[in-house]
This record gives sequence, structure tokens and C-alpha cells, in this order.
Amino acid sequence: MKFSEKDIDSFLKEGAICEKCKGTGNLEITLQCKTCEGLGNLYTCKVCGVRILELRNTEDGICDSCSISKYVYSLDDSCDIKDVEAEKLYHGIVNSKASFGVFVDLNPHIRGLMHSSNVGTLPEMGDPVIVLVKNIKAGGKLDLIPKNFKKYETIEIEKELPLKNSAEIDSSMKGRIIRIEGDVIQVKQTSGPTIFTINDEGGFIQCAAFESAGKRSYPHIDVDMIVSITGEVTLRDEQIQIEVMSMKLLTGKKETVVRERVERVIDEKASPSDIPFLIKSDIMEKLKPRMLLVAKEIKKAIFHSRPIILRHHADADGITSAIAIERAILPLITDIGGTDAEYYFYKRAPSKAPFYELADVIRDISFALEDSSRHGQKLPLVILVDNGSTEEDVPSMRQAGVYNIDMLVIDHHHPDEIVDQYLIGHVNPAHVGGDFGVTSGMLCTEIARMINPKVSDTIKHLPAVSAVGDRSEAPEAARYISLVSNHYTLEELKEMALALDYEQFWLKFSSGKGLIDDILDLGDHIIHNKLISLLCEQANIMIQEQLEICLFNVKSHKLANGAIMNVIDVENYAQKFTFPPPGKTSGEVHDILVKKNPDKATVTIGYGPDFAVIRSKGVLMNIPRIVRELREEMKGAGVSGGGHLVVGSIKFVEGMRAEVLSKLAEKIASTKVEY
Repeated sequence: MKFSEKDIDSFLKEGAICEKCKGTGNLEITLQCKTCEGLGNLYTCKVCGVRILELRNTEDGICDSCSISKYVYSLDDSCDIKDVEAEKLYHGIVNSKASFGVFVDLNPHIRGLMHSSNVGTLPEMGDPVIVLVKNIKAGGKLDLIPKNFKKYETIEIEKELPLKNSAEIDSSMKGRIIRIEGDVIQVKQTSGPTIFTINDEGGFIQCAAFESAGKRSYPHIDVDMIVSITGEVTLRDEQIQIEVMSMKLLTGKKETVVRERVERVIDEKASPSDIPFLIKSDIMEKLKPRMLLVAKEIKKAIFHSRPIILRHHADADGITSAIAIERAILPLITDIGGTDAEYYFYKRAPSKAPFYELADVIRDISFALEDSSRHGQKLPLVILVDNGSTEEDVPSMRQAGVYNIDMLVIDHHHPDEIVDQYLIGHVNPAHVGGDFGVTSGMLCTEIARMINPKVSDTIKHLPAVSAVGDRSEAPEAARYISLVSNHYTLEELKEMALALDYEQFWLKFSSGKGLIDDILDLGDHIIHNKLISLLCEQANIMIQEQLEICLFNVKSHKLANGAIMNVIDVENYAQKFTFPPPGKTSGEVHDILVKKNPDKATVTIGYGPDFAVIRSKGVLMNIPRIVRELREEMKGAGVSGGGHLVVGSIKFVEGMRAEVLSKLAEKIASTKVEY
């Protein structure tokens, strides 16, 4: 009765054999296995050991439950036992082995036991493991069970602490655990801890991290990285310091937020003081925006704890320029970096030539790279004063540019436009229609006051010394001299300038720190008076001896333009390797001859085998232009040089001396004169 109509039709057509039972009269009924679902095979999950069906799961042989991502917690070094929860998974490192199991560190302060009964194969010391905290016993003892996951998500746990900035941390917080975020501006390895100087929106603070005596802590953290630091507030030599418990490198969005926050505050702090000049000067008023820019760049370098190299021409103008800037920035450097910061973050060095020579830049790059390697410092900001404006500076600037060393120039030599592409700031009176009469000493003193107004009274006499030292006849010179006339006579200012030139000649490439301060009356006034008296006495004796020789050998000619040209062979008719050097000798000879002929245009040339020094009065020359013309017209002469429009020097190859000097005389003879 269970036959269907279709079955009956088949039966009538095919015969009496039933298709379902094949004539046996029995039907086989099967049911699917509920365990293997008819596949006939069972497998074990590689993670938890549960029996699974291979074809119903992933190719990794992991059950559905284990294939879902697990959360594994990574404890920051600042965490303690209170931050650990039972039945949660944690990252750990095997610290040591015992007969009954292994000890695992969840961080430097939290350790638990993984009993051997729970471990198949014991891991080795230093192996990373994932553990389940099964139980937290009295005294903070942890029972750990090893776990193995192919898929999991790590969650970093930091202790909930107040985020502070360095300005908010004081001695009353001693012993408290806090967190700061900022820029690493210095890493200094001591015989004990590693000292990280951190710059945040509040200022600067030192953080001491100790791993073992003399060993670098957090070697992956370097200068100019953004970090988060957790530690205890301590006092060291009455200075606030953080004993580091945890230091993390911030990346991505967190890094960007902190860096922008710090830069915004530094930019505000670095704003220079827009104060009135010490004297009235239309040229400097026009230059003020450039001066403020340079002052801000210098302050920003200090706030970033970036080393500063201050290069200056080795004469009275160059020295006073550098000392003005030095007096302004050293207190700021010390405030930020500590009492020894000057040693790490500042260097002043004279340049013999009025431009940045290759010998200078090679020394500066070499020292910078050594300091970067030894002290973890940034590459420096180079400030060129009383030099740096001419084409002669370009080869050195290009070398510095290879290392991305930034440069600023404060100068009054006639500038060449080509140098500006290598500078982040350039102050020169010629940019606003001025000339060399506004000396570098004047410009640097005013910029120094913009950086640090507190030094105004200390350095206000330096522009006057620079003016007399460079024989400036600009209105600004008379005003600066008048400004300090109640403290120094004109003769005393000239004596300071002479003493600077004299002493720097013997100092060669040394900065003369301390000695230069005494000459400029920046220390003991009694020592200043004694030193000036002695140095000027010695210098004047040597100048007089040199003049007695040179004046006897001067040859004078009247040029076609009416000017008198005086020439002296300082190689053969002047004492060598002593004071005054050829440049100053030529200047002293020129001054004597001008006094003899006060109403006549005068040019004095002191020459040697491969150089000529030019001094002039009343002749409207442009020495940088003459140098360029000689270089183009006299192939093979190797002409180079520069300086101010009417005061400068020329170099050439010795074999072409006669031809170069002859051509130079022709060009001077074709120049207009004032009287």
C-alpha cells in the first residue's frame, strides 16, 4: 500500500522485481552520526584540545571558539600587582627555571609561577610566553597557566596616572608617580644611569633611567623622538628629576599630537623681544624684521637643546659681534640644560678670513659628528657673524648642507645673492640700502637684546668698540660712541679694539674665553684696566716698529683719476709672523698716509707673493665687483677674494702677481673719486 503511482508504473513495465529492495523484501534505513556528521574522522583543536571536525573548521586545526581573537594584555613597567586580574591573559617573559616549574615576569615588578604540572615542555629563559592568571594568592603570588593562541589581540595596560608637564612638577611632588609626554632633546650616558632630557609644553626636565652601571637604558630611544615617560619625582642636587619606571616611544597620531603641542609652545616661547634699538637708525629699523627672525631661530635652537656653533671674524668687529650673542644665549642654554650645558651645547670659534673657510667648516662638521655619536646630540645651528655673506662662503656652506646643518648670517660685508639659498636667515645692511658702516657688532648687539633683554646694560658698549675697530664713519657709529661716553672715552674704546686685535693674533684659532671678557670689561674692572694698558703698550711698540720699516719702502703713484695709490711689498719689506699681520699693517700704513694727504683720494695696497690687501679713502670702488671682473678677464690667475666695497683683499697664483696687480691698478684708476 506504500507504492506510489510511479512505482506501480515501473513495476508493470519492468517486471516483478522491486527497485528499492531488489526483490529481497528488506529496506535499509541509515542515520547520520551526530559526532562526526557522517565524515568518519575526528580531530583535536591545537589550542584547547577539544575534539573537532577538520572539514568544518579552519585549515589551522583550531576550533570555532579558539579561532575568535583573544585579548592578551601587556603590562607597562609602571603597573603593579593591583593592575593584574585573575582569569585574564598576559604577555610574559621566562625569567628563571626551577624543579617545580618556571618563573615568568609580566613586567619588571610582577612575577608569577608556571607550575611544571601545567607545562608540557618547559620553555627556555628569555622565551616570550602567553599565560592565564589562574589565581592571585596572598602576598601577590600568581599561579600561571601557559596558553597558546594563533590569533590574539594585544592590549597595552598603563597605570592610570595624571599627565603632567614639567612646569607643573615641583619639590612638593617628591615621591609621587606621574606621567609626562614630550620630545627627547638630549641623551647623556653617565657612569650610572642614562639621562634623558625631555622637552614638553611646560619646559625641560631630566629623566634618569637605570639598567646597570654605565649601560645605555632604552637604546631604541634617541634624540628627536616623542616619548611617554612614567616615573617617580625625585630631587638631585636640588633639581627636579624623574626616576624612570617606563618609557615608551609614541608613534602615529599620538606622536603628531604631542609634537604639535610642544612645537606650538616652543614657537611662543621663542618669540623675540621687539624692543627699541639703543640708538636711532633708519637702516636697522628697515632690517628689524630680518633681525627678529634671526633672533627667533636662535632661541628656537636653544629651546630644542640644539648645539650652537658661533663663528666670527678674528678682529675687533667680529669678536664684539660674537661676544654680544654669547652673553645673550649662555644664560638660556644653562637654564635649559643645566650647569654643564655650555660644554655640550655651545662653541665659539674665530675665523682668520672674513669668510667661512673650508678649514673652518671641516672642523665644525667633524666636531658635530663626534658629539652626535658621543653624546647623542642633534647637529648644530651655525651662526656666522662678521662673515658669511659672500660667494667665497658657498663651498663651505654646501659641505654643511650635506648634513642638513642650518646656518644664520649676521654680516656687513657686501653680500652676494647666491649665499641666501644656503641660509635660514641673513641680516646685512646692504639688503636695505645700507653699507658696511653699520657694523656686525652693532647688528649683533641689537639681536642679542632681542634674544635676552636682560643683557642690554652689559653689552651696550660693544657696538662702540666694534665701530672704532672697523673705522666706521656711519652716523650709527657716533651715536653708539656717545651712548657710552659717560663710561668710556673714545681713546679707551680704541684701546679695547686694539687689544682685541692684538690678543686674537696670538690666540690664533682659540676663542680666548675669559681673556676676551677681561679685555671687553665684562669681568673684573681692575684686571681690565691693567690688561688693556699692557696689551696696548705691547701692540703699539710692535706697530711702530713695523711702520718704521714699511713707510720707508712705500711707493706712491698718482693715478689717472687723481687718486694717490700707495703700494708696499709686505712680504719683503715687513716683519713676518708677528703682529701686526699684513692686513693690519696695510691699514696702519694707509692711516698714516691719509693723514699726510687729508684732501686727496688715497688707495693703499699691501701685497705679497699671492695676495693683495686694499684700503682706500675717497675712491668709490666696488672690490667684490673688481674681483669678479679680474677672475673673468684673467684666466689662469686664480683670482678670488672680496670684502667691503672699499676695503678688502684679493688672492691669486704667485706666477701671475705682476699681471694681476697691474690690472688691479688699471681698474682703480678708472674708478670715480669723491675729491
